[in-house]
Amino acid sequence: MSTLRWASGDQKGWSRQFDDPIPTGDGELRSLRDAGVYILALPPAEAEREHWQIAMEFLISAAEKGGIVMLARIAMLRAMNHGEPDPAPAPRGKRAKSNRIVR
Repeated sequence: MSTLRWASGDQKGWSRQFDDPIPTGDGELRSLRDAGVYILALPPAEAEREHWQIAMEFLISAAEKGGIVMLARIAMLRAMNHGEPDPAPAPRGKRAKSNRIVR
């Protein structure tokens, strides 16, 4: 078991929850189990695609090997958004001038 027990609370295995739910077209994925069931419900040809296989590997790592749940969440989001263009970066604001004295 992970030495960071406080990081996952009392959650164990597939019942571990995401910090923020993953929205789907018809609900939310709140746990590793929810995400795994979501992938298993995909048509077999879709579920076998590389991005879904990677997501499942991260889910299994988090659920069965004490891996990082956030990485599983990121992998799920990437798989769900596969093929969509990356969002444009937000414009950066101007830096405030420093009051630092340069000698």
